[in-house]
Amino acid sequence: MSDALSDDGSDVNQDDSQEDVMTPAELIAKLEEAWLNEKFSPELLENKSEMVECVMEQLTHMEANLQRVRKGDMKASVHRMEIDRIRFVLSSYLRSRLQKIEKFFPHVLQKEKSRADGDPSLLSPEEFAFAKEYLANTETYLKAVALRHMPPNLQSVDMMKAVPEPCLDSFVFLRVKERQDNIMVEPETDEQREYVVDLEEGSQHLMRYRTIAPLVSNGAVQLI
Repeated sequence: MSDALSDDGSDVNQDDSQEDVMTPAELIAKLEEAWLNEKFSPELLENKSEMVECVMEQLTHMEANLQRVRKGDMKASVHRMEIDRIRFVLSSYLRSRLQKIEKFFPHVLQKEKSRADGDPSLLSPEEFAFAKEYLANTETYLKAVALRHMPPNLQSVDMMKAVPEPCLDSFVFLRVKERQDNIMVEPETDEQREYVVDLEEGSQHLMRYRTIAPLVSNGAVQLI
């Protein structure tokens, strides 16, 4: 299917002035990687708004090309299935992010507001606006149906304490894309001690997310 996508989008991102030229097939591979990482990570990951915009532009380009294909051509059915597949992956990726924002909204907002200048943004502008509105609506709802009926000393709620944080100690499956040496693994019981492992390229592991979270962020490992 990637070949079909490349044929349709061969004139996309061909500007010689660009430093990073990505083919349509590489773009979709990046989308699938971001989708799986977001789907299987317990926390909200860095937003990929630029990638999302590029994928949407590519879909528009493919739809335009599809209109020029004769009806009944087998090629049209193949391209339509590829477009539907990409739309599903993109929708699932964005839906996973929204579900995490709704589940962890005060912690997500606090992390976004406290990030240092130059650090990658956790939320896109649209997601940030959604998270703030979700927080405001939740507080309004709680006051309307419950808090106003409470004694005065109980008419406030600390959202940071009321909403659970992501469980970074959950275990995830991963595939190593780049060899990693001297990864410190925390003990599972009091009787065990910390130990160091080397992650070979192409190997697969089941590990605590907290241990490999930086490797997910820099693209050295892929959640599966």
